[in-house]
Amino acid sequence: MNKKNLVIAVFAAAVVFTSCSKKEADRKTVGTAKTELHVQIGPSPETIDPALSSAVDSGNMILHAFEGLVKFDRNNNVVPALAESWEKSDDGLTWTFHLRKNLKWSDGSPLTSKDFAYAWRRIADPATAAPYGYDLLSVVKGYPEAAKGDVSKLGVETPNANTFVVHLSTPCIYFDKITTFPVLVPVQEKTIKAANDKWTIDPKTYISSGPYYMTEFTDGSQIVFEKNPYYWDVENVTFDKIVWHLIEDPNTSYTAYNEGNIQLIKDVPTEEIPSLRGSSEFHVEPIMGTYYLSFNIRKELFKDSRVREALSLSIDRNYVANTIMGGTYSPAKNFVGPGMTDAALNSSFEKVTAEKYGNHFSDDYNADLAKAKKLLADAGYPDGKGFPTIEYLTNDASYHKAVAEYLQSAWKELGITMNVNIQEWKTFTADRRSGNFDIARNGWVCDWDDPSNIINLFETANGNNDGKYSSEGFDELVDRARNTNNVEKHYDLLHKAEQVALSDAAMAPIAYYNDFWLQKTNLKGTWHSPYGFWFLMYGSLE
Repeated sequence: MNKKNLVIAVFAAAVVFTSCSKKEADRKTVGTAKTELHVQIGPSPETIDPALSSAVDSGNMILHAFEGLVKFDRNNNVVPALAESWEKSDDGLTWTFHLRKNLKWSDGSPLTSKDFAYAWRRIADPATAAPYGYDLLSVVKGYPEAAKGDVSKLGVETPNANTFVVHLSTPCIYFDKITTFPVLVPVQEKTIKAANDKWTIDPKTYISSGPYYMTEFTDGSQIVFEKNPYYWDVENVTFDKIVWHLIEDPNTSYTAYNEGNIQLIKDVPTEEIPSLRGSSEFHVEPIMGTYYLSFNIRKELFKDSRVREALSLSIDRNYVANTIMGGTYSPAKNFVGPGMTDAALNSSFEKVTAEKYGNHFSDDYNADLAKAKKLLADAGYPDGKGFPTIEYLTNDASYHKAVAEYLQSAWKELGITMNVNIQEWKTFTADRRSGNFDIARNGWVCDWDDPSNIINLFETANGNNDGKYSSEGFDELVDRARNTNNVEKHYDLLHKAEQVALSDAAMAPIAYYNDFWLQKTNLKGTWHSPYGFWFLMYGSLE
């Protein structure tokens, strides 16, 4: 993930690892595997290190292997996980989490509050280069010092083995939601320090805290999880084994699904979608997220907001969402899409934006195209004259190639020549994060129900700010939103920040996400969250 090319190289070079220690053998005797679930959520992940993960595919795996302090239930409520209870001080600055008694790692060793302290300090440590470090921990007291290397200053403490205390520098009205995120799970210090970057690809060192533990890692083929007998809620975990099939080609996934080898696939061939509509096995559900383009503002060409806005306005979002994407996504009108609540009960951030500010992108494509041509001329490129050839970075899955081909033709209307660079998933995400692109496909599925989670992507210090957009005015707004304890003010500031980002073309929103997948009708009891996660541990095959 963030500047972790070594991790990527290790993944690419990995071979099959299986665990055969005596402790592993003893662990496997706790019930023989009776039920197996086979799923395809994505190709080989860039990483399954919780601290480095920023993709939904790896996040799905991590939340089955690890558990944090609290979690979301199927109704999107924050409920106890490894912490059985918690409270915050009257001033909102101190959060105290009480861990369950006798927690254990998947290797049977004790899991204590010190494991959380180590994990959180590791995320804050600049040497880790955790993409989420700033976004998750910037409200924690001492984070600025920790982010410079002195992790001892991070405001976490462990009064005893079962108590984890977090001191905030400012009240955060959504801090309980932040702590649900699978990046903030505990990790085992001694194992990571012994194995270094290789700890995530060897079952003997991928020691976990959640419902499952790893028994096999075969890069490009599969990752196998088996039920963790030391998990506190193991009695309610149903599947004995989950096999994650690492398939990049949707046609291969579809064939395996139709042959009965896989019970759930996320990557469905786009050409098959029209015939699948109406099938009881084809599911489409909205998620909180946006498909967008990142402009590499490190490059002189894209430092001009008129260039960025011209490229953005020349895109027919209705055509992309309804024709290329077959109506499985919705055309973006602003940046934050449906599902995100606002200050009032049962309110919608998206609807409040439309009512208060209107839609940034209209349904009149020809009018937007005319604006785009004028902006490009004002920037010194009338009819595209003198505009250099640019490259678009994407991966070849779902609609991405078709969208890239459409963008080629759309920008040709401006007189701009664009080449397409299609890469496999792991290479693509690494190049995008390290800035090896002109314009790149991007997308964000929200991690909790607060618009700051997606709007803050464009904050200067955010580790997921791939285009390196930077604006003092924007940063000030999101920082004030983060630091206020007033709910109405919090949302108002975020609305203003979104307007700054849109008017400055910090990104080019294309469409609002839906998740669509195929699932066998006899797979029951699982659920899919608005954050793009599947919860498979309590399901069954009937």
